[in-house]
Amino acid sequence: AHTQRRGALLSPFLHQISPRSRTLFSETGVWEKDYRTETRRKVEEWWHPRIMAQWRKDVLNPMGWDAFGLPAENAAIERGLDPEDWTKSNIQSMREQLDTLGLCFNWDREVTTCLPDYYRWTQYLFIKLFEAGLAYQKEAVVNWDPVDQTVLADEQVDENGHSWRSGALVEQKLLTQWFIKTTNYAKPLLDALQDLPEWYGVKAMQANWIGECTGCYFDFKLKVNGKETGETLSAYSSSPETVYGAAYLAILPSHRLLHGSSSVRSALQEAFQPGRDSLTDITAHNLFTGREVPLVISHKETFDDYLDTVVGVPDCNEEDLSVARALNLSWTSVLKTHEDGTQTLINSEEFSGLTREQAFNSITQKAKEQKVGGYLTSSKLRDWLISRQRYWGTPIPVVHCGSCGPVAVPEEELPVTLPKLPSITGKGASPLEAAHDWVNCKCPRCKGPARRETDTMDTFVDSAWYYFRYTDPHNAYRPFERHLADHWLPVDVYIGGKEHAVMHLYYARFLCHFCKDQGLVAHREPFRKLLVQGLIKGQTFKLAGSGQYLKREEINFTGTCCVHRKKEGLEIGGRVEVTWEKMSKSKHNGLDPQDVVQQYGVDTVRLYILYAAPPEQDILWNAKTDALAGVLRWQSRLWQLVTKLRAARQLGDVPNPRLLKKKELAEAKKIWENKNYAIQEVTTHFTEDFLFNAAISRLMGLTNTLSVSVLLQHSVEFEEALAALVMMTAPMAPHLASELWAGCPILQHGGDVLQQSWPTVDPEYLEVPDFVELSVLINNKSCGMVTVPVQVSKDTSRVQQLVLESPVGQKFLSERNIKRAILSPRTALINFLVDE
Repeated sequence: AHTQRRGALLSPFLHQISPRSRTLFSETGVWEKDYRTETRRKVEEWWHPRIMAQWRKDVLNPMGWDAFGLPAENAAIERGLDPEDWTKSNIQSMREQLDTLGLCFNWDREVTTCLPDYYRWTQYLFIKLFEAGLAYQKEAVVNWDPVDQTVLADEQVDENGHSWRSGALVEQKLLTQWFIKTTNYAKPLLDALQDLPEWYGVKAMQANWIGECTGCYFDFKLKVNGKETGETLSAYSSSPETVYGAAYLAILPSHRLLHGSSSVRSALQEAFQPGRDSLTDITAHNLFTGREVPLVISHKETFDDYLDTVVGVPDCNEEDLSVARALNLSWTSVLKTHEDGTQTLINSEEFSGLTREQAFNSITQKAKEQKVGGYLTSSKLRDWLISRQRYWGTPIPVVHCGSCGPVAVPEEELPVTLPKLPSITGKGASPLEAAHDWVNCKCPRCKGPARRETDTMDTFVDSAWYYFRYTDPHNAYRPFERHLADHWLPVDVYIGGKEHAVMHLYYARFLCHFCKDQGLVAHREPFRKLLVQGLIKGQTFKLAGSGQYLKREEINFTGTCCVHRKKEGLEIGGRVEVTWEKMSKSKHNGLDPQDVVQQYGVDTVRLYILYAAPPEQDILWNAKTDALAGVLRWQSRLWQLVTKLRAARQLGDVPNPRLLKKKELAEAKKIWENKNYAIQEVTTHFTEDFLFNAAISRLMGLTNTLSVSVLLQHSVEFEEALAALVMMTAPMAPHLASELWAGCPILQHGGDVLQQSWPTVDPEYLEVPDFVELSVLINNKSCGMVTVPVQVSKDTSRVQQLVLESPVGQKFLSERNIKRAILSPRTALINFLVDE
């Protein structure tokens, strides 16, 4: 088809173009000598639709839109638009931009998290978590963003206590919220990191976030005067094997039970004595041991890390012993120490006689089986808070019934769709509370009056499972078919921003572990190899006092420092902080890709992004103008190489290597070696370490070698090296490479450049030679060559001896005083420093 198309394009009519007009070879059959701006534009216009069509057939490269969440809602409110309309128009615009950049995706596998056919299954997975006891609602002290007017997960608050989105200083509030019990998976998630050898720094970050899983929680029912209160309390024990020796439970003065709507609040407040360990009338029934212990309000302001409830065991903690004695509490000793220092359990029912290690494993295992705790976790990890008091998110598929409590929406009634709201402010309570017809409903269980949950899910719930949906994006009966997920997953290479190192990647790993336990998939880990890429950052301006982000046009740059411009004669700001941050609409530091493409071209932008820095590093846009100029020059030099080869072959000659002289043969060998070295290096950079900037540098080096070569007429090596060069450039600059390939028919092996097999290293290049030619220098001046065996070529003393015994050594070194011999570790060269 390609040949027939070209035949049609080379019709006599198309050759009657004015010689003064700029031409495109693929369209006219006329080659232009220089790669000018207009040439580049025509090349990209011609090849863009052809490349897109070709890659749709050959490459599986899905794309989706994480389309719910705060940024979209805030942007819509700012513009007075409906979030759905705003989001869908943005998706259409971004899809066009991606196509403009020549990024070829399988749009038939596209997923969009804000569409009911996607979030129906987000709700389905939430219900699975709810039924497994892993999704629960409780009153808790939570992180509150005063700007975005919603709660945040711990992972969404930075080390300085600021919101990851708005930058506001986070406040603490007591609210009833939905959580997912990720702490139950802490130990499996921690242990599985060792099976991810290519996660590099992210693995350490996740391990640090999870913490050392050396303890667990046990569930307790609270009683007052022997009567159940309806309150369940989970308390952390750093030594679960000693749980039968518990003397008390301790809570912090800031605990929710003292400040919220708990039925035991008044009793706790009555007993509370600030600054002292306060014994209360409340007892805690241990659901594992069956024993009861008193509840104590600690004098401490904090426990270890984020704990607010702990089990006090005098046998293994001096501080716990001191508290128990001071409050005159009784307890059971559970540890027996032997002469050799080892300890076994006593007074611990069927676990008596076990070593501490044996009891640790047995007790935690049995607690898990009885569903009363026992899951190993750390003192620093808390459950995932997913409630958001915002409109634009997946509705939580739960109704609240006065008789039945929280009840999951039946699967056949999913999705619970978002209702349309006349207006959204993003302030105050959950916006969905205003949708009265939507909120008021019937209980699925008793059919009595009930109310829908009005919080929505955090957008990270949507993105915790999207990779599953890619394998089966149009399934209307389940989230995905297991055989398709098992075929495509785990993902071979996951590429993502480093801001997701703890959040998204941690949640995705958790949900994959959960799906494995549910029998939905065969594997626990979703992603094998990880490439964490840096950010393209834009210059950002924000008020020093409030942290409010400003637009560039609102800044006055005339003074010694940036300040907020005056408006209507009033100074509305003050000193402005100038930083580089991730590009974002909310930070007013974004860049329209279409503007950049229009100015420089698709291939130039692609090459610039790849060449400006290794993928792990950030790029400060507009700061690395040297990289932009470098890739522009390189494209022109590639064009010149093809121009030169076309000129050399214009008479239809074919290379005749027998006409090459000795010096030319040596140059041909150098080109051959450089070609193979480039293929070896670039292939590694493409497939293993992803150092695309180093790959481009290596291709530039091969370009230099060919540019200075005079072996155009009769060198097969030149043609083969140029062909490899164009093929290896193609994935990064496909439009230019396609035109270069089409413009030099002698390079072609059938089809366009993107249809070629990837270049491979010639087998003889990989063969280790028996001998190596060594350059001999005396006082940095070349004086000849000496052949030495490869096995001794790195041994300075042996090489020096062989050189001295050679004709070169006899001639130039036999009568001279050698002060030092320097053998190069990288090249075949030895330099003798001698007295003049």
